[in-house]
Amino acid sequence: MENTAQFLMALGGILLLGLATDLIGKRTFLPRITLLLIFGVMIGQEGIDIIPTVFSDRFEIIADMTLLVVGFLLGGMLTKETLQRSGRKILSISISAAVFTTVIVTLALTLAGLPLEIAILLGCIASATDPAATIDTAIESGYKSEFSKILFAIVSLDDAWGLILFSIGIAIVSVISGNHGDTNFILGAGYEIGTALLLGLAIGLPAAFLTGRIKHGQPMLTEALGVVFLCGGIALWLDVSFLIAAMTLGATISNLAKHHKYPFHAIEGIEWPLMALFFVLAGASLNISSITEIGLVIIIFIIFRIIGKLLGAYLGARICSADQSITRWMGMALLPQAGAAMGMALVASNQFPEYRQTLLSLVVSTTIFFEIIGPIFTRLALGKAEGGN
Repeated sequence: MENTAQFLMALGGILLLGLATDLIGKRTFLPRITLLLIFGVMIGQEGIDIIPTVFSDRFEIIADMTLLVVGFLLGGMLTKETLQRSGRKILSISISAAVFTTVIVTLALTLAGLPLEIAILLGCIASATDPAATIDTAIESGYKSEFSKILFAIVSLDDAWGLILFSIGIAIVSVISGNHGDTNFILGAGYEIGTALLLGLAIGLPAAFLTGRIKHGQPMLTEALGVVFLCGGIALWLDVSFLIAAMTLGATISNLAKHHKYPFHAIEGIEWPLMALFFVLAGASLNISSITEIGLVIIIFIIFRIIGKLLGAYLGARICSADQSITRWMGMALLPQAGAAMGMALVASNQFPEYRQTLLSLVVSTTIFFEIIGPIFTRLALGKAEGGN
């Protein structure tokens, strides 16, 4: 009974805290995710330590549920219309920015003396951009140029490439560390990604035609969550990427469900409560002493992630002959980092517990940094592009 009381009090308190941070975030320059992380640190093991163990012990399942919902909603952005709008520019810039960032961060961390396994994982994590912060900043700025339209499409794809790169990175590190039975990492990565794609399609195809029939045109939250969690559960059972499976599921339903305008629109209502739980617990699990021990690594990660995004987007824009404003400023608009990066760090830390503190400490601290400065630079890039500079 006592454990149940502690669990429910912690759950209610964190959800109300999430509501408060939402209100504070709208009135300050700090994004709400940053505030949640900070509050998590304050009430966690490095602060006043008031989160009961019975609740913090459920961090992994809360994280998996959150990431399934995020992956599904990201997949829903990958519509045929989005890709057709500025397809060549979108693909060229998004792929180049993701791949170049991964490569340059991995190389920099390896040269700095970090073990290759951790460098690969962090390089893949560095590729992710926060679509929520980027899009919110663009909408708030009021700019409606071609630059902002292409930015929306790029950030909707950016985490997709990041997740694919991360899945490949996980397979490579599994082979290097001897945690994978397949000695060929290409086959291992191919199995994980391919099976996840097939699973998303296998569940998404019937779901696209069967969902939203109970009340015409309005898919219920129950059936939405049922399909998403079923897909994620099977993916975890098969030991393949549940993020890619959920993203494929979302993309399949979004493109094929013609009888309702917004596939599983109801699921967006549960995203924020899950995100609030996820980020508070992520902050609460942070070991401050680990941050001070890897301070130089954090600085290297920040510097080379910025370089990677700027040069990657620049090269991608040059390859597809984009106009000058896109070539010069798109990389600067892609600096925010949040949910997907944290999710990748959590997945990696669960699979490779020996790297847990380094991964979580670095990603949480750099997420706070990029969530503070990222939207500022996104707004600056939008202004420069709008002015034709």
